[in-house]
Formats: sequence, structure tokens, C-alpha cells
Amino acid sequence: MQKLIILSGSPCVGKSAAGDLLFQMYENAAYLDGDWCWCVNPFRLDDPRLREGDKAMSAVLSNYLRLGFDYVVFCSVVAMYGNIREGILRDIAQEGYQVIGFTLTCTEETLRQRHRARGDQNECSMEWLRLPHYPGDHVIHTDGKTPGQVAREMKNIIDLRGENP
Repeated sequence: MQKLIILSGSPCVGKSAAGDLLFQMYENAAYLDGDWCWCVNPFRLDDPRLREGDKAMSAVLSNYLRLGFDYVVFCSVVAMYGNIREGILRDIAQEGYQVIGFTLTCTEETLRQRHRARGDQNECSMEWLRLPHYPGDHVIHTDGKTPGQVAREMKNIIDLRGENP
């Protein structure tokens, strides 16, 4: 059964870095960073057009699943919000795939350090760290871990779920 692997969490928590490495660990895999679907300037959370990016995410994920990729790795901050994740999943045209969700998290201090290291000039928001994890997600704390360690931890969980879907 095809697997749609969703990685959510705060900006700078390590989704893209770990997700890219996870994608590389599997053959017949595809990768989508949700940021690619709504890369605009200026970016504002109150932009009424923002939800159009969700439709783009659903379209790309549908296409990857339709094309028969066994593993589709999808990273997105907005997938933390239940109504947004459910909307993205509802708009995927394909059927018969398994969803495995991960919420990556870390301490506020780690998030500040990663934000500074990235050179981001915007204020480091703790809003996403404080959101409840999506029900059923595997929660992985990324403090003190490399992206490779996080990716291997996710892969172990995914491979175990494949044996017991």
C-alpha cells in the first residue's frame, strides 16, 4: 500500500531537512515541501488567498499517488491545523493509501537557536510549538538530534507500520 507521510511542526523544527533525508532513504519515492506551493512576498498568515496553496498541495500529492510512488513525503507547517490537513487530504483524488503523520517539536531555546542559525530576520514565533499535536501523529522531539537521526527514527516507525498497517 502506498504511504503518504506527513511531517508537520513549527518553522525551524527540522521538517524539510529530515523530510528530504527520509525521502532519499526510500526507492520509488516523491517529496513535496508545502512551502513550494505558496511561496509569495510578502507572506502573511491573514492573506485570504493562502488556502489556495492547500489546493496546490492536494493536486501535487494526488499526482504523486496517481503516478504510483510507494512513498510520498510531505512537509508542511499548516498540516498542524486539523481543518487544513483534513481539507488537503479530502481534496486528494487518489484512494487506497496509508497516511502516517509526524509532528516534529523541540524546546523554545532550540527553536531560537535554529532560527538564528538560519539567518531569518523575522521574529521567531513560538505559536506553532504551543499547538496541540495532530491526533494520531507520532511526536518526535528533535532537540540534540541531527536531521539524519530524526529521519532514521521516522523510517523505523514507517517500516514498522508497513508490517502492521
